[in-house]
Amino acid sequence: MKTQAIIFDLDGTLLNTLKDLTNAVNEALCSQGLPQRSIEEVRNFVGNGIVKLMERASGWERTADTFDDMMRVFRKFYGEHCEDNTVPYAGIIELLETLKNKKIKTAVVSNKADFAVRELIPVYFGEMIDVAHGENEAGGIHKKPSPDMVLQTIQELDCPSEQVIYVGDSDVDVQTAKNAGITCVGVSWGFRGREFLEKNGAEYVIDNPQEVLKFL
Repeated sequence: MKTQAIIFDLDGTLLNTLKDLTNAVNEALCSQGLPQRSIEEVRNFVGNGIVKLMERASGWERTADTFDDMMRVFRKFYGEHCEDNTVPYAGIIELLETLKNKKIKTAVVSNKADFAVRELIPVYFGEMIDVAHGENEAGGIHKKPSPDMVLQTIQELDCPSEQVIYVGDSDVDVQTAKNAGITCVGVSWGFRGREFLEKNGAEYVIDNPQEVLKFL
């Protein structure tokens, strides 16, 4: 059946956000006198939202006395610096333009904080993304790998789920698509890589954005 819509992950799929995330992590760690983390360490910490990111980076549980203080530093710094080094991956803009011309609906579903998703999407993609959602568990919607955000987005796109595919770079994305009952296409250029995705159950893995068009 013809694909009517594509839902994308954001970090590691559409945008390379790793340097700005690392800088925010280290600013937050520094505020608590904790050791700094490398880009490669942060690469392996992301995927389950910013609270889990900071738990992994700090070694603290969120119940620690000053964890909330550290999170406030992270959110403030990242909110002010999330565009410093972030760029779309090569070929992403061209892909989105092609999808728009083909009248394929597009969306973003991310475990990134909702405030950051809503700030970054207009800056980098303008009107090329039809629906965008970041993590908002405070609003009662479970984050990935729960299917909740994806299922809500499919409703907003007004497409049958069998005509929607999900594109992402992590094991969380693979599991999210499975939980939502839709096809997942993994991308090798993101934060995890082809071997990791295949080991974690990705049925399809592509090496450049134009290969998404094969699934239309």
